[in-house]
Amino acid sequence: MATASTKYLGQLRCSNVHLQSGTEIFTDAPTDNKGMGSAFSPTDLCSLSLTTCIITTLGIYAQTKGFEILNITAETTKHMASDPRRISKISSYIHVELPAGLPENIQEIMIRVANTCPVARSLHPDIEKDLQITFDIQPNV
Repeated sequence: MATASTKYLGQLRCSNVHLQSGTEIFTDAPTDNKGMGSAFSPTDLCSLSLTTCIITTLGIYAQTKGFEILNITAETTKHMASDPRRISKISSYIHVELPAGLPENIQEIMIRVANTCPVARSLHPDIEKDLQITFDIQPNV
């Protein structure tokens, strides 16, 4: 079964529907490539997929190990190259808040887990992945 259906809307825009949930997202070409920049570009989504896959993989790890991640925030930056036009680097800056009382090496383990996400393993090796994860340990209240 297909994952999504896409309809070209004209003017370099697409409507994309996730078939299982019915969720719709739009894509648009970026302004530096003849688009209006009114939505995520396909390369934006590719870059964002790395960050969200890392976060999801960390969440799965925490669930499996029986602890709670209190909060995660992130910023993703896509770096483009030309000739040929392509993603050259994806920078993912992720901030994780964890509760006190976890093993001392949990941060090291979580960084290792983050680098095993399916998107990271699927991207072409020529795409540089700049992953920075910072942690805050919140005291038990």
